[in-house]
Amino acid sequence: QGLYCFMMDRHNEAVSTIVKAVQGFYSRKEAYRIYHGSTNSTRLVTFDPAKIVDVSSLSNILEIDTNRKVALVEPNVPMDILVRATLKHGLLPPVVPEFPGITVGGSFSGTAGESSSFKYGFFDRTVNWCTIVLANGDTIKASPTENPDLFYGATGAFGTLGVTTLFEIQLIPATTYVELTYLPVKNAAEAISAITKASQESYDYIDGILFSLDYGVVMLGRLTSTLAHKIQRFTRAHDPWFYLHVRKAGSTTECIPIQDYLFRYDRGAFWMGAYSFQMFWTPFNRVTRWLLDPLLHTRKMYEALHASGQAQTFIIQDLALPNETAEKFIEYVDQNLSIYPLWLCPLRPDSKAPMHSPPETLFAAPSPASPTTLLINIGVWGPHWGSFSAFKDANRALERKVQELGGLKWLYAHAYYTEDEFWGIYGREWYDGLRAKYHAEGLPSVWEKVKAKEGFVETK
Repeated sequence: QGLYCFMMDRHNEAVSTIVKAVQGFYSRKEAYRIYHGSTNSTRLVTFDPAKIVDVSSLSNILEIDTNRKVALVEPNVPMDILVRATLKHGLLPPVVPEFPGITVGGSFSGTAGESSSFKYGFFDRTVNWCTIVLANGDTIKASPTENPDLFYGATGAFGTLGVTTLFEIQLIPATTYVELTYLPVKNAAEAISAITKASQESYDYIDGILFSLDYGVVMLGRLTSTLAHKIQRFTRAHDPWFYLHVRKAGSTTECIPIQDYLFRYDRGAFWMGAYSFQMFWTPFNRVTRWLLDPLLHTRKMYEALHASGQAQTFIIQDLALPNETAEKFIEYVDQNLSIYPLWLCPLRPDSKAPMHSPPETLFAAPSPASPTTLLINIGVWGPHWGSFSAFKDANRALERKVQELGGLKWLYAHAYYTEDEFWGIYGREWYDGLRAKYHAEGLPSVWEKVKAKEGFVETK
């Protein structure tokens, strides 16, 4: 109890400093941005140091309540720290982003749909409540029952409605392993069918990788503390990268230590790290991956991505499609971009957040008799060689195809829509209404934050 009081006092002091900074900008009618100290976005991030509110100190876990199975967490706590702390109490967040540096606040204010999201939904569905410093300096609590318009509106709005300062998140009982079954499939239709079927069964984690149009693997995971199969690890320098292991695993089942499973894609950032070997004319083999391992975890790779400007030459998009149209989208990617592998991750389609719930014309059922019960997130991540103009055209064509097939793209990456196109999809009326109600006009809008810069931007 004494430690909790100390941590809470320190938290309140940090929030008081933030409130004073926000009130100063509000009184001067100056626009400002929120500085977190790190980012897992692939967008170019620039800001004026004189026009920021620094919230980087909010990086502590204040309490883990084992009776209620909840954690009280500040927004800049990264997932690996949160998981390590909760596991000490035999607990685990229900939705854990695969990259350890992704934060609690980023998962809420951005979009975090992971291999357990077919069961629990996006990360925000595991948040009981949060506190938000509004752009006029007022501090309020938001939850599904208290200021619900702000709670759901702030989800996926990238901090453009206020500064989140504290979260209460749900926890579930933890186990020692994830029992992971690898199921090879012959095509996209078979992969989607297997994922859809498994989502109705007693699995805890489901995702898939398509290595080509005619070969992929679906991974089905269950939490367990029983060691019934061979142990396989993925977090040590001499361990295989997960996607390389999956490609040759065949039809088998393994027991993966829980943290190795949750962060299985960290080394190599799924498979994006393989492209760095091509760029620097370096052999890509087990020895070079071992030697360069410290540089090939996602935290380091995000630093390199922003320093190099390579985000402007790689298509890095996550796009959610109804399971009924996901195969058509995969065929489009195959024919027009030839990017592989592709990541497949099933999601619950019942989000109440407007940024995750597009107009009725999207996510629409093909017919009343066959409602959409599952979304398939398709990760399209790979290089696009050629001019910046061709790169932009390819992204815009991808955005049009997603909309045509009743899907929605997540906004952690660049958006190439025009402003009218963007608001036609994500809805301006509700958003502007919330901005006015909660005094957020001094913050950049979500459109201003996610729109792609015109032309190739040189980085320093």
